[in-house]
Amino acid sequence: MKSHESDVISVVREGEDFNREAFHSYLFKHLNWWPNEPLEVTQFSAGYSNLTYLIRCGEAEVVMRRPPLGPLPPKAHDMKREFSLLEKLYPAFPYVPKTYLLCEDKSIIGVPFYIMERKEGYVFDAKFPPDFTVTDEKCKQISYAAVDTLAQLHQIDYKDVGLENFGRPEGFIERQVHNWINRYERSKTHDIPYFDKIGKWFTENIPSSQRATVIHNDYKLNNMMFSKQNVGKVVGVFDWELAAIADPLFDLAAALGYWTQPNDWETVKQSLPSLTTSPGFITRDEYIHRYSLKTGQDIPPLHFYMAFTYFKVAVVMQQIYYRWFNGQTKDSRFATLDQSIKSLMEYSNEIIETKKF
Repeated sequence: MKSHESDVISVVREGEDFNREAFHSYLFKHLNWWPNEPLEVTQFSAGYSNLTYLIRCGEAEVVMRRPPLGPLPPKAHDMKREFSLLEKLYPAFPYVPKTYLLCEDKSIIGVPFYIMERKEGYVFDAKFPPDFTVTDEKCKQISYAAVDTLAQLHQIDYKDVGLENFGRPEGFIERQVHNWINRYERSKTHDIPYFDKIGKWFTENIPSSQRATVIHNDYKLNNMMFSKQNVGKVVGVFDWELAAIADPLFDLAAALGYWTQPNDWETVKQSLPSLTTSPGFITRDEYIHRYSLKTGQDIPPLHFYMAFTYFKVAVVMQQIYYRWFNGQTKDSRFATLDQSIKSLMEYSNEIIETKKF
């Protein structure tokens, strides 16, 4: 749910360290350029999902990514799948980090992991970076770059880059609906008044997909990196664990869900904080219009996709809250997620009732 390339880097959190000696030895054995020097490990402290670390060793600097702690949903946090996607997508879409090494041997640090390049630039999270001078024009440039990069991704022929076996686009949305409903039920901790109603509506109103593309499935501003020399240029798109071959409207709606506006519900803005509420950022309507122009695609009403976006984010939060609730993680940020879960479920219901998108 959050970029590993954020500027928020800190010491490794309690319980989230790993066998550094075994890790260092493995890299030294399998990467011919890895130096035999002391290891320095810090952690990208933002983010709720996969654990991501900055590894320095002499002149070498890489990023390591591994699954989170605790029991995980079936097929979630698949390091091999994510690594394979980045490896194949990189030649056509170099905003993804270049991959170096996949380790499936759990005896090294206890879980699979992979190593990739570290990219440098601005990540825009809850606050603007301290060295960034904010202007309306720069915020507009960031907006356009975000839309254009998503449109570029959706125009890649997934078969041309060797991803024809990466997923099953037929029936994708129907599988997603049942999958996310089941995920919520498996991680339920409290009764949410809207869950049964909206779950039933989703199963009865599944749209027909017109085409299939590579979708990121968690495309948002803080999963991107922008050039420090030209903020209107994207240099990185991160966190591909939910990527699939599917209906691009599914991806567009997810991006729009995170693109909060000043007139959104306060509870939604609190649950999904984003700098896109700042002056200069384009509106969701402008986002849709530019995306339509860049892709040459007419965009139909999006209320199903938007309602499902907020529902899906609520379920992701529920899975994280479940781990905290049951003592499987000690991260204090997760303690109040139950309020966000309730708000997002309520907003999903509001979209269904009003068809506001």
